[in-house]
Amino acid sequence: MAVSSSSASAKALSCLHASLLAPETPQRTVVAASASLLRRASVRMRASAAAPAELKKTVWVWTENRQVMTAAVERGWSTFLFGSKDLGKDWSSTARINPLFIDGPNIFDGENQKVAVISQVSSPRELELVQPDSVEAVNVVIDFRGGWQVIPAENIVAAFQGCRGTVLAVSTNSNEAQVFLEALEQGLDGVVLKVDDMDDIIKLKDYFDRRNEAKSQLPLTKATISKVDVVGMGDRVCVDLCSIMRPGEGLLVCVGSYARGMFLVHSECLETNYIASRPFRVNAGPVHAYVTVPGGKTSYLSELRSGKEVIVVDQHGLWRTVVVGRVKIESRPLILVEAKDNSGDDTYSIFLQNAETVALVTHESGSSGRTAIPVTSLKVGDEVLVRKQGGARHTGIEIQEFIVEK
Repeated sequence: MAVSSSSASAKALSCLHASLLAPETPQRTVVAASASLLRRASVRMRASAAAPAELKKTVWVWTENRQVMTAAVERGWSTFLFGSKDLGKDWSSTARINPLFIDGPNIFDGENQKVAVISQVSSPRELELVQPDSVEAVNVVIDFRGGWQVIPAENIVAAFQGCRGTVLAVSTNSNEAQVFLEALEQGLDGVVLKVDDMDDIIKLKDYFDRRNEAKSQLPLTKATISKVDVVGMGDRVCVDLCSIMRPGEGLLVCVGSYARGMFLVHSECLETNYIASRPFRVNAGPVHAYVTVPGGKTSYLSELRSGKEVIVVDQHGLWRTVVVGRVKIESRPLILVEAKDNSGDDTYSIFLQNAETVALVTHESGSSGRTAIPVTSLKVGDEVLVRKQGGARHTGIEIQEFIVEK
């Protein structure tokens, strides 16, 4: 998820000057309230991101299923929408939740303060009415009807950027939620998940975990090249992604199930004299090598397919989840690279294609300006970046067991 934009950190919205009724109400109503009430009602549901260009997304749950409520609370979502105050009070007595109550086109909190308005959008004309107002501020829940979702959601993201407040969209399943959270890359501020199946709660939480909304950092360490040997032919894997990579970014790859040390293999985003830049590609290594994927797991390069996800990491350890577009396996001459961590306790190794476009990420970024060293230029004593972790793996999951690999 993942969804990011440098301009999104200041993103919010102001209120609607006119709004449509909630789905339960057939006719149109203009929502009017005093500025002071709207200011009190406006609530900020978003938290600061842990890294630049990341926004915390809001999730409200709209359900009458107690199992859905339990699943949501267990995953950290405690704001629920109710059509009945009795149901909200009942659930509040059994779980620590933040109940909100729907009354026509409005949403109120437990103290009867208005926190949002609901607007139904089923036509271009109705979409035009959903516009920010520069005076009053309120949170908006939009129910997209009529079959169109992606383009209307993108229009809302564009219209409300740079304003104060929160815009959420009603989603009837986790797939719809993902559409709204990724519209125009940065997405809406959040979703109201209106479901009665706890699987949608689980899938949406898995989505957030995969997208790594908080943009956490992976610890990387320096390792010193100790051996560079040209070896024979092998089947190597080029991983073409559905995203563009920048200088300093690549995939974490290691030899086979010996996943104790993952090398940061650079993308082909750098310009060369002999071949065009391919910033979507990483010439990652042989078919038996491991690559880091979401969920703290690894996958054999040979197991990657179109539609699977991998982790892209930069020099500073910041990572994001990206989708694999295709995988290309070809026989090419290989080179064996070994490196020792600076403590001298561990030795790591990797096979890579012996070509100038294949490079390992270096820690250097100062006067030399180097972000990567081509494997054809590697020499003993060069320093590259690796990720240290546990050595034993079972089906890509790190396990604690006695293991010897050579």
